[in-house]
Amino acid sequence: MTRSEFEQMASQLRKEMLTIGMAFFGNREDAEDVAQEGLMKLWSYCEHIDTERNVKALAVRVAKNCCVSIHRQRQLEVTCQSQISNLQSQIHEVSPHERLEARDMQHIMEETIALLKPRERQLFEMRQMEGLSNDDITRQTGIPKNSVAVMVSAARKKVFQELTKRLKQ
Repeated sequence: MTRSEFEQMASQLRKEMLTIGMAFFGNREDAEDVAQEGLMKLWSYCEHIDTERNVKALAVRVAKNCCVSIHRQRQLEVTCQSQISNLQSQIHEVSPHERLEARDMQHIMEETIALLKPRERQLFEMRQMEGLSNDDITRQTGIPKNSVAVMVSAARKKVFQELTKRLKQ
């Protein structure tokens, strides 16, 4: 499908995605997020979409995957906020030295992850931080499952090696 063909279909696909988002979340704001994210995903792959196939069905599937992804991300945010609250309540029991070490470790971890190639970092974060399965990552990115597994494993290995190297210094 060409970009101009996609642009012609985009308004109809957006309506379908909004309907899916409204049914899933029950509010317009979240439905808009689903439509926006879904159209961005379709746009990035539009040149690989076969116009002979049912593009509307593909848009519905992408919208459903976006709903699940957004829902999982929000659950993760709630869980993280809960954990942060728990940590903050415990922080008074932690010595300043331990707090400093924890901040340093987090800083080292962030720097280490930033060293990964963009695609590796994306897949690593989807797997390790968002908790997505390789199947979910495959559905969202279009990367074959075996490639996802190999790339995530390689990213983990790089992170582990870099952390080991930095912590020995």
